Amino acid sequence: MTPYVLGIYESRYFWTHLAFSDLRSKWRRSFLGVAWSVVQPLGMTVLLAIVFGRIFHQNIIEFAPYILSGMITWDFFMATLIGGSLSFVQADAYIKQYRHPLAIYTLRTTLTNLMVWMMASLSLIGWVLIVKPQSFGWSWLAAILVFPFAALMAWPLATCLAYVAARFRDLPHALGLILQAMYFVSPIYFEAKLFRDGGLDALVDYNPIYHLLEIVRAPLLRGEWPTAANFAICGIAVVVFSALAILIGRSTERKVIFYL
Repeated sequence: MTPYVLGIYESRYFWTHLAFSDLRSKWRRSFLGVAWSVVQPLGMTVLLAIVFGRIFHQNIIEFAPYILSGMITWDFFMATLIGGSLSFVQADAYIKQYRHPLAIYTLRTTLTNLMVWMMASLSLIGWVLIVKPQSFGWSWLAAILVFPFAALMAWPLATCLAYVAARFRDLPHALGLILQAMYFVSPIYFEAKLFRDGGLDALVDYNPIYHLLEIVRAPLLRGEWPTAANFAICGIAVVVFSALAILIGRSTERKVIFYL
């Protein structure tokens, strides 16, 4: 395992170059360019806040940051998992020419989407500072930890999916449907109390996405520190997903080139 990790480190200039190249091509010849990463989630948030605010009788101004925090986080996972599942297929030319660890190609996708998410987070910070300035405090420092936790959860998951998708090409198409269904059973747009009131506590208490979102929402929206349980569940998810990626990689990595 150590040589594999060392191989990822030694090829760092290669996969960081690919990630930044993906980032540049994302907004190439676009008038707003990188500003789209802020404008797009803000526009969707305003629309959803008006609709859900009316349905659930919520204050739209205060409910919007809740939706925005869930949207940009879920967009990161959607883009990373679906894009990551195609990483080996899209990088087949590199894989056939160079013997880099295959995990660098899903790391490339994760890093690209992580940077987009960070830029989109500026819209959340700005909105909260305007409508909830009283929540600003030292607890905001904890919110920074959401980025490494999310990346360490998404990267191994994307790697697992890439191994499978190299053999079964229908997986990326099915993932869109699966992930679309998953956000309805996670407190992304809907508040956690709706799940608890319906007797669906397990969808909250044992859901890594909920605990990951709490690392952001507790400091920014409520001015509170995330709980130890939030960090513990996220940490357990990282360990489980990483172990799964290692197990699948050991038996599959050398076979991937025959599927491309």
